[in-house]
Amino acid sequence: MDLELRQLRCLVAIVDEGTFTDAAIALGVSQAAVSRTLASLERALGVRLLRRTSREVTPTATGLRVVARARRVLAEADDLVRTATSGHTSLRVGYAWSALGRHTPAFQRRWATAHPATDLHLVRLNSPTAGLAEGACDLAVVRRDLDDRRFDSAVVGLERRMAAVSTDDALAAGGPVRLADLAERTLLIDRRTGTTTPELWPPDSRPATEDTHDVDDWLTVISTGRCVGMTAESTAHQYPRPGITYLPVLDAEPIVVRLAWWRDDPHPATQPAVELLTALYRTG
Repeated sequence: MDLELRQLRCLVAIVDEGTFTDAAIALGVSQAAVSRTLASLERALGVRLLRRTSREVTPTATGLRVVARARRVLAEADDLVRTATSGHTSLRVGYAWSALGRHTPAFQRRWATAHPATDLHLVRLNSPTAGLAEGACDLAVVRRDLDDRRFDSAVVGLERRMAAVSTDDALAAGGPVRLADLAERTLLIDRRTGTTTPELWPPDSRPATEDTHDVDDWLTVISTGRCVGMTAESTAHQYPRPGITYLPVLDAEPIVVRLAWWRDDPHPATQPAVELLTALYRTG
């Protein structure tokens, strides 16, 4: 069974306009064409969608359900066309756990000033490519290597690693920590998108681990004191949380922040975004 958008548009037009004649005028076709198109839709679905009398046309019970779904399908189709033909009027930047930390507001403000014709949208999707592979964004902020030849990337900055502990933890009152201070704790990590792995510690002093897949769950568990975490500095800026204390980790390598995009189909705003973010990170 093949449905066509023109059939759905015809059905919706008949219901909205109230008569076949008015639907034909709205669609710019003949009344006979409207009748044929509706008939072909009812044959394809095997159900009656409209009741016709000498004075009015009303949907059947099934017709009401089909019309509601048809409106959504048509709206999505129109959105698809807008995305394909004028998608460069917007720029979607994806991220997994945290966007750009303390640089996020400045990035949004400066982008709006410098590129008013291209709307900036930040999209959070907890996937290894921060929504890039899923088509949810045009550029992605990533903090780990994307070992995928489909994508290209540029380094825009570095971020300190921060330990996240419960405010009731003894470490919370002691200031900066070292990796060894966390070695005897249980480390809560996101293996899919996170930046922390046990390999940051020497082989003979690696912490036990538990897994999570969501930043809110990560914060909730750490606040209980059962686990500790380690994350990028941007997380501390984006997710201040009662019950959580963030501490710099003095002897951990900084995290490299990259902006990634599809290698064979870069958004026209890719280079300006790279340049703006690089400048923001460079100025601290």
